[in-house]
Amino acid sequence: MGSLITYSGIATKVKAMERWRLTDGQFEEMAALESVPDAVEYLRRFKPYADIFAGLEGESLHRGMIEQQLNLSQYQDFAKLYKFANLKQRRFLDLYFMHYEIGIIKTCLRNAVGRRGQQQDLSMFREFFERHSSLDLISLSESRNVDEFIANLSGSPYFGPLSLLQQKSHVSLPECENTLDMVYFRSIWRIKKKYLKKSEQKIIAQCFGTRMDMLNLQWIYRAKKYYHLTPADIYAILIPINLHLSKEQIGRMVDAGSAGEVLNLLGGTWYGRNAHINLEELPDLEALGDEINDRIYMLTSRNEPYSIAILNSYLYFKEREIERIIATLESIRYGVKIS
Repeated sequence: MGSLITYSGIATKVKAMERWRLTDGQFEEMAALESVPDAVEYLRRFKPYADIFAGLEGESLHRGMIEQQLNLSQYQDFAKLYKFANLKQRRFLDLYFMHYEIGIIKTCLRNAVGRRGQQQDLSMFREFFERHSSLDLISLSESRNVDEFIANLSGSPYFGPLSLLQQKSHVSLPECENTLDMVYFRSIWRIKKKYLKKSEQKIIAQCFGTRMDMLNLQWIYRAKKYYHLTPADIYAILIPINLHLSKEQIGRMVDAGSAGEVLNLLGGTWYGRNAHINLEELPDLEALGDEINDRIYMLTSRNEPYSIAILNSYLYFKEREIERIIATLESIRYGVKIS
């Protein structure tokens, strides 16, 4: 009864917001449109996207601006839930917010290493981040190199791990991004015990444990297929937390002679047995991760409708919707049909 009373209000709010989630049929209608402006006009029919695209026409409808506006929609939904949440629910949302913070940090990092053609204007996110973060978003976005970027993170939980990495003679973008992911997942795993009751800790363990497993699988596969790293180097980039993968299974994949052998070994794991896609026909571990994570998040919110699962699931599927919208817009832009 306590959970019902605690979560009935926020559950009602989530259900009201979920009514505006795009259906598969609506994605198909959007994908059939002739141009990106037509697709943006189509999105304006839906409440979450009407305001963010208001006034955007012509040249302002470039890829960078559209993606920024869609990310703003995510942040607006988070802010609505945060405003409605009680103190206990806000503790979880504060922890979840770290995910958005790292996303912005990665964007600024790519700017700093010159992986974008032009600097991104992140000022539209400033008000939102000032409410939930101590980061100086503008200074980060204006960092001219990796050293300056790391210095601008001083005082944050990201500064120490990146500073240690910086002591190497050459620091790559993937290494920095892996380090940020490591900080995030380790923080989630550690802090969940402090703020959540045991039943909710189990929900978070299922969702985030699966994501960590899948990230490790993807990193092992890429290390074998593209980078030919040594086992010691592979272990250095893995998150040292696992849910459905044993240390023995991870060890065999790390020691595998090829990416193909990794996929063969994957077939004998929990993920291989529970996959709904054929890895022999489609050796896509990102697709496998999305498919399994979607099921886990959906099941936890259905099985525990009056718990932290409803917030965790809503924010996850909102992000998945944004990713799917961006992929659909890109398919329209380049005339490529997506499944």
